[in-house]
Order: sequence, then C-alpha cells, then structure tokens
Amino acid sequence: MRTSVFYLPSIGSREEIEAGMAGLRPDLYQRMLRELTEQAQAADRLGYASIAFTEHHFHVEGFELSNNPVLLDLYVGLQTERIRVGQLGVVLPAQNPIRVAEDIAMLDHMTGGRAHAGFARGYQRRWVDTMAQHLHGIHGATPGQHDAIDQANREAFEEHFRIVKAAWADGLLEYRGRYWQIPPAGTPWELEATANWGGGVRDGVVTQVGVVPKPLQRPHPPIFQPFASSERTIRWCAREGVTAILPPMHPSLEERLFEVYAEEAQAAGRTLAPGEGLGVLRDVIVADSDAEAYRAWRHGAAFCGAAWFAPFHFGDVLVKPGTEERLTPEEMMELGLVLVGTPETVTRQMETLRARLPVQWIFAWQYNGLVPHEMILRSLDLFATRVMPRFGGLEPSP
Repeated sequence: MRTSVFYLPSIGSREEIEAGMAGLRPDLYQRMLRELTEQAQAADRLGYASIAFTEHHFHVEGFELSNNPVLLDLYVGLQTERIRVGQLGVVLPAQNPIRVAEDIAMLDHMTGGRAHAGFARGYQRRWVDTMAQHLHGIHGATPGQHDAIDQANREAFEEHFRIVKAAWADGLLEYRGRYWQIPPAGTPWELEATANWGGGVRDGVVTQVGVVPKPLQRPHPPIFQPFASSERTIRWCAREGVTAILPPMHPSLEERLFEVYAEEAQAAGRTLAPGEGLGVLRDVIVADSDAEAYRAWRHGAAFCGAAWFAPFHFGDVLVKPGTEERLTPEEMMELGLVLVGTPETVTRQMETLRARLPVQWIFAWQYNGLVPHEMILRSLDLFATRVMPRFGGLEPSP
C-alpha cells in the first residue's frame, strides 16, 4: 500500500499560535524549514511514496504557511534522494496556468522526474478573491457550496486544467476559452531567429506559443485533486484520470464516492483495480502509548481542525446523511477515519478501514509545529516499520 505524507504546514505550536500573529515571525519560519527537512529526509529513508504541501496565502495566524508549494517541493527535493514531491494542491483559479505548467515542469527536471502535480479549486475567500482578481467573477468556493460563485470557480478550474495539460503536451499551444486567449490575437513577432529555428508565427503574427520546458516525465507527472468530497468532482477526476483524495468522511459518503469513481472510470473506458484512482487523507499519530498519541492529537490536530477547518464546513461530511449526528472522535478512530494510537491500535484501525474500503493509498497528515518534531519523527518510523509491514509494507509511488 502506498503511503504519502501531507503538510499544511503550520509555523508554530498551539501555544505560539494562540499568542497571536505567529505567521509574522521569521524565527518560527526558520524552525519550520529545519524540521521539515529532517522529517522529509526521514520519510525518504523509510520508504514513504511522496511528500506534498498545500497552497494558501496571508495566513498571519500561523496555520498553513505554504504560499508556494512548488518552491517548498524544490527545497525538499534537493535534500532528499528518492521520495516524490508534489502539491495538494496548487489553486488553479487563482493562478496563471502557463506559469503553473512551467513551474511544475521545472520542478520535475530539477528533481530528476520526482514531481507530482496536484490541483485544487480554492475555498478561502480572503486570499482567493485577492489572488484571482485578474479573472473577473472568480472567488473562493466553500466546500458544499452550490451557487453561481461555485460554478464560476469550477469553470475557471477546469479551463486552467485544460491549459496546463495542453502546455505539457508535445508541440506548440493554441487555446481559445472563456478566460484565456493563447496567444492573444494580433500579437506581432518578426524575429528572423524564430523564422529560422522556431515556430508558431505566420505572416509576422504569433499564432501559437511553445511552453518550455516540457516535463521530464512523459506525458506529464501524476496528477491529484485534494480533497474531493462531491460526486461531481469525483466523476470529473475519474474521467480525467486524476487521482482524487478524499478527506475523512462518514462511511456511507466515503463508500459511495469509491463506487462513483469506479462507475465513471469504467464508463470512460478505464479499467481499474478496486480502489485505484483514489486516496484517503488521514490524521496519523503513532506513539508508544495510546494515551500519548491521543493527547498529542487532541492538543494539536483536533485543535487545528476545530479552530481552522470547521468554520469552512469541512466537518459537514462527518455527519450521517439525513441526520444531524456527527461522528465523535472515538467513533472516527474506531472506523479508521483517524489513525491514532500505538502500532497495535493503529493496525486495528487500518484493518477496520480496509474491511470497509479497498484503500490503496493513504495520505498521512503531519501536523508539524502543532505536534512536537521528535514525536512526528517517531510516528513516521513506527507507522513505516511497525504498522505498514502488516499490510505489505510501503509501496513506492509510480
């Protein structure tokens, strides 16, 4: 089974965040980089498949201080040997899609073909509205939101996705869409060098552009979408060959989305093994005692969830459909929605999870800063050496 590690990443401990404005402190950012380096190198040695970072901006609070996941990928990639590096994910509606294609292709070359690509839609309006203002009418869309804002965000995401894929393809690019005209009509270009050794120009006017470099991996790096929870998004991922990563959800919702992906992939002509094309996000803290692991989870991970993610309605998918019954932390652990405890406890949680779902890929959320550094290193080791061997060991990423 493949296991990857995922980071917000946060910049400080709970106490440092509660002191206020932790994101403004360079000393905390420097400490974060040092600890990320050690944790990434440990994950590399232990055989984890990949490491990935989110994209968010303006987080003076200290959560998710990851404004450029590609740059963080490169930082980690140059200090590791085997582990893949990626994004979960670049928020496409707020980005120039050509720049995204170029940056990830460069990352792929600079890491020797170890890049993953991850694309998200963006839900935090404070920064998405600011960063996407070059696209009129594009805003952040909260999970579960279904209105004109959500529809415009989705349309921009899908157009940007098509442009990135086309930019990575062989040859030159020409694109005509709602938001982008590539190249703009009437752009003059009369260089003799282009006439002799280039292309994409006719009668002194640019008709196509060549996005370079192309990725080292052909046709492109593996593509992921985090953290998908709607049937519409899962169907899109299945058609596009994108690996969808599900957040922790009520079992009835989770099981339904596994079925939906398989149905849509088959309809699109893709023959997949059970569970292929999907991953699940899980909090993972393994310690020498259940009490130690649970205490760290409550103090760090659960604090972050309640303070930072619950207001964006991520917890809504933990409610049993048709009721107001939200799963308790104890129920989440029993169902394998959270993997917290000793190696023996986490093994039982994993067995419960895999009895319900044909899970092939786990993305283990590492709450750096919020969980002490040494405890994360210990957890990475225990999960790799004491838990995963009971499930066939850590499988490398394709």
